Amino acid sequence: METARNLKSEHSSNFPAIFMRLSNTFWKMNQYPLLKWVMLIIGLPVYVISFFIYLFKRKNDTHKQLRQDLAAELAQADVKGQLIDKHIEQLKRKHSFFGQNVSEQQTNQEAEKLAEAEFQKLLEEKVTEMMMLNSEERLSFASTMQSLIRQPLFVALTLIPGVLLYLLVLLYFNPYIKYIFERLISSLFVIVGVAFFVFTILYISPFDPAANILGVTATKEQIAAFNQIYGLDQPYWAQLWQAITGIFTFDLGSSFAGNEDVIDSIARKIPITLILTFIALLLAVVVAIPIGIISATKSNSFLDYTLMFIALIGLSIPNFWQGLIFILTFSIELKWLPATFTPGNWLSIIMPAVVLGTGLMASIARMTRSSTLEVINEDYIITARAKGLSERHILWRHAFGNALIPIITVIGLMFGGMLGGAAVTEKVFNISGIGSYIVDKQFIPDIPSIMGGVVYIAITISIVNLLIDIMYAFIDPRIRSKMKQY
Repeated sequence: METARNLKSEHSSNFPAIFMRLSNTFWKMNQYPLLKWVMLIIGLPVYVISFFIYLFKRKNDTHKQLRQDLAAELAQADVKGQLIDKHIEQLKRKHSFFGQNVSEQQTNQEAEKLAEAEFQKLLEEKVTEMMMLNSEERLSFASTMQSLIRQPLFVALTLIPGVLLYLLVLLYFNPYIKYIFERLISSLFVIVGVAFFVFTILYISPFDPAANILGVTATKEQIAAFNQIYGLDQPYWAQLWQAITGIFTFDLGSSFAGNEDVIDSIARKIPITLILTFIALLLAVVVAIPIGIISATKSNSFLDYTLMFIALIGLSIPNFWQGLIFILTFSIELKWLPATFTPGNWLSIIMPAVVLGTGLMASIARMTRSSTLEVINEDYIITARAKGLSERHILWRHAFGNALIPIITVIGLMFGGMLGGAAVTEKVFNISGIGSYIVDKQFIPDIPSIMGGVVYIAITISIVNLLIDIMYAFIDPRIRSKMKQY
C-alpha cells in the first residue's frame, strides 16, 4: 500500500513536468522559421485564443508600467534636454570642422532625432535592468503562449482545436521520433518532386499517346475522343494535380495501352523486382563485407590484390553481357539453371540476383576495404593493441562498427541504382517486373503507368534511405548525440 501511494505521489509530481517540457519544446521549435509557420497553420485556433489572452494581460504589463514611470523620472530630470544640448554642441563642432554652412533650425532638428534615439535606448536599458533586479520577464506573445502551454487546464480546453499542434510538439519530445519524422517529411517532398519532374518530362515529350496507340490510320475525331477519355485534353496543371493525387490515393486510373488498372499492374510487378533486388543485396552484403575485411587485414598482399582485381572486374562488366554469358554457360552448356525466370521456381532467380548484385558486391567490397583500412590505423586501435587485446576482438569490437558508416552509405546509394537498373536484368531473363514494365510503357508514353512505376520506386528508395538513416543513429554515437541536440 505504501509503495502504491509513493508511486501515485511520484506520478502527480511528474505530471506538471510534462507540461513544462511541452512548453520548452514548443519554445525551441519556434526558433526555426519553417516549424514556426507550420505550427501557426495547424494550431491557428490555439494561437488566436492565446492572442486574446495576451491582449488582456498586456493591459497590466509590468514592462509597460515600469517604462512609463522611468520615462516620467527621466523627463523630470530633463535627461532628454541634456542629450539635445550635447548633440547640438557635437553637430556644431562637426559642421565647423568640415566648413559646412547649416542653419540653426536644421541643427536643432537633427540633434532632437539623435537625442530621441539615445533617450529611448537609455530608457530600454534601465527598464531591462530594473526587471532583471525584480526577476521579471517582459510580456510578449511568445512568452504568453509558452506560459499558457505549461498550464494543464489551458491544454485540456484547447486540446480538440489544437490536437495537430500538440501532436507535432509531442513528436519532437523524443529525439529518435523527431529524427524519423523529419526524414519522413523530407521523403514526402522528394516524392512530390519526382512526380512533378516525371510528369513534366512526359507532358512535353514529342510522343503522342493517342497517335501511337490508335495508329496512323486514326482520324482526328478518334484521337480527340481518346484524349477526352484519358483527360489528355485538360490543362497541364489539372493533369498534374490529378496525377499527384492519384499517387497518394492509389488511384491512377487505367493504362492507355491495354486499359489495365495501373495500381493492380504495379502491385503485381513491383514485388518481383523487390524480391530480386533484396536477394541481390543480401548476396552482395554476405559476400562483399568479408572479402573487404580480409583484403584490409591482408593489405598489399597477393590475396588483397587478387580480390580487389576481381572486384574491379565486377564493376566493369555490363549487366546485359554478364546475363547473356550466364545463360550460355549455366543454362545452355551446363544445364544447371533455367534460362528465364519462372514464378515459384527459386532456382530461376539465382542468375538474375547474381547479375544484379555483382556491381553492388564489387562496390561494397572495395568500400569495406578502404573504410576498414582507414579505421585500423586510428590512434584508438593502436591503443587497443597496446593493451594486449586480440586482433579479432579489436577488429569486430572496435574497428568494424566505425567502418560501417560509409559501407551503409554505399549500400543505400547502390540500392536505388539496383532498382533503377533492374530493367536490363529483367529484360535479359524475361522477368515481368516493374523495371521492364516501365520500359515497355516508355515509348507510348503511357503516362499513368510510368508515373506510378517511377514514383512507387522512388517511395521504396525513400523508405530504404530512411532505414539507413536510422541505422546511422544506432551505429554511430556521434549521430545520436547530434540528434539529442536541438
